[in-house]
Amino acid sequence: MSEIIFKENFIERYSKLTNFKEFKNSCLTPLRRSIRVNTLKISVNDLKQKLESNFILQKIPWCNEGFFIEHKTGRRDIGNTLEHSLGYYYVQEAASMIPPLLLNSQKEDLILDMCASPGSKTTQIASLMENQGLIIANDYKGIRLRPLGINLQKSGITNTIITLMRGQWFKNFQFDKILLDAPCSGTGAIRKSLKTLLTYNTKMITKLAKEQKQLILTAFPALKPKGTLIYSTCSLEPEENEEVIDFLLKKYDNVSIEKINLNIKRSEPILNFNNKNYSEEIKNTLRLWPQDNDTEGFFVAKIKKL
Repeated sequence: MSEIIFKENFIERYSKLTNFKEFKNSCLTPLRRSIRVNTLKISVNDLKQKLESNFILQKIPWCNEGFFIEHKTGRRDIGNTLEHSLGYYYVQEAASMIPPLLLNSQKEDLILDMCASPGSKTTQIASLMENQGLIIANDYKGIRLRPLGINLQKSGITNTIITLMRGQWFKNFQFDKILLDAPCSGTGAIRKSLKTLLTYNTKMITKLAKEQKQLILTAFPALKPKGTLIYSTCSLEPEENEEVIDFLLKKYDNVSIEKINLNIKRSEPILNFNNKNYSEEIKNTLRLWPQDNDTEGFFVAKIKKL
């Protein structure tokens, strides 16, 4: 099965980036389910007590509100509970909980979530801010605003405004913090969607990387001095990750890539790819392969404006 699914050019490319056998095995293993407690509605301990009769909960090391979760009967539909319907928890992939944590949001902050739908990270940020401050949750397609609005309402979020616009319209604003969870190829999330392998092609990667560079060039000028910009993707492609950060470093002199300190197993960032050498500062970014922590693959950069 695996030989049919993985295209030859994909195997060749990824064999240069990681241990392909380990990567392939992870991609073909079902993704562990995980949830994040919505502390705006319930405490971590109270929700844990409610769920433990039917579920096995394992703490996610890097997120105080996060748990890997498994139904005692082996069922996979972990969202089919009263507690989920009431917004007590959000079904969210464990690695995707990292970017909001790194924003270090304060209650008085003005925050932009540039590509917010469906709202997993927006609701997490709002929860960490205790529904204070102000979040602008933006997306550029009207159809994507529906799940965003539903999830904000279900989670009891009251400090967030939804906007529908292209990123460049934010260039005249100044935000304390910005989250740019960029649209990407999703190659880190293959184990959740095997069809990613069927649609994979390098032309698509080139197109996406161009869009990601445009987005980060919009985000950085909209950041206040000393502000924090988190750039993240669920892609494993160097062009969509390290190359985008290298592009930003070459455009601006007042960019600093901050070291990410988390209780998590990580892999070395890619510093050269396809005869391109990237800045040494990129060593401070976080690259996660699926086999590192038995999660999705993910890339995160914490950017400071000097």
